[in-house]
Amino acid sequence: MVEIVAAAALPVAALPVAGALAYRAVRRSAIARQLDIHPPNGITEQHYLRIGGVEQWVQIRGEDRANPVLLVLHGGPGSPYAVFTPLIRSWEKHFTVVHWDRRGVGKTRAHSGPADPALNTFARLQDDAIEVVDFLRDHLAQDKVVLLAGSMGTLLGLPLARRRPDLFSALVCTDMYADMYRNEQVGYRMTLQRVRAAGNAKAVAALTAIGDDPTRWDLRAWQVKMDWTMKTDPVTPNGVTKLLFPLAMTSPLYSLDDVRQLLAGFLTTGKQMHAEVMRYNAYAGGTRFEVPFFLLQGACDVLTITDLAVEFFEQVEAPAKAVALIEDASHFAAFTQPERFLTQLLTHVRPTVTAS
Repeated sequence: MVEIVAAAALPVAALPVAGALAYRAVRRSAIARQLDIHPPNGITEQHYLRIGGVEQWVQIRGEDRANPVLLVLHGGPGSPYAVFTPLIRSWEKHFTVVHWDRRGVGKTRAHSGPADPALNTFARLQDDAIEVVDFLRDHLAQDKVVLLAGSMGTLLGLPLARRRPDLFSALVCTDMYADMYRNEQVGYRMTLQRVRAAGNAKAVAALTAIGDDPTRWDLRAWQVKMDWTMKTDPVTPNGVTKLLFPLAMTSPLYSLDDVRQLLAGFLTTGKQMHAEVMRYNAYAGGTRFEVPFFLLQGACDVLTITDLAVEFFEQVEAPAKAVALIEDASHFAAFTQPERFLTQLLTHVRPTVTAS
């Protein structure tokens, strides 16, 4: 009797999985149609390029090849942003948008395997980025590109713009880290204040246990702080689990194995680069830039603290600069408020980089 009941239950148990897969197939098909690019001078390509000895994936999309090229440096440091393509489809009318899954991340990991820990450093990633930019300049026949660095992508973007200003028409930062120690210390105290106000004893205990000194945090302790910060974000709670991962599951770009590799790379890369991330201080490289510098930051960002990003930006010297705070946005401002973000790109960035 037990065997009969168990056997009968199998189709029932399979129904949720079958339903989820069917829904995924329908959504992927609908999103693929949404992402079609029809203009005769448009471009929609995916490539694996041999960069730094590793086959790495890039996506290139836009309605007019003559538009400025916008190279997106994703965060994480293992969190690829190509999953957000459906949200920023409108950007592709004004820019040729390029996403790059770095070594050990996303589709690059699925194709080429995990990153070598010894080579997964920001210095090595700068070298990789330069190779990507050189490919884009040649492939798209443009002398320079706009660099859009988000979150931990700013740890790569700022030093890269300092190192090779000849390659970039502008640097655009969002979700910007300036001083990792101060950011995490202030963010910790803000998070602890929120959970205490909410009467969340579990969160208070977890945060109190790790203490308020980021120099004493190992990776696990830092994850505790990050988890509670994201869970209690007043504007975009649980942004990664509610935004990024669902988009990955329904993206026409990603097979189910790609999604698995995305999640694995998210965790592995964070572990590999944790020590270097926690040492980061943008001030160490100075505040002078030879390229126009724009800060487009969520007005209410509690993960990469808005006040600290603006404080750094106020000290920046650059040929041109502007700051815009995106209303009703915390972390992931570019993707939670893509039209407001685009308005700022068109107001500040595009006129600067297209001026003769």
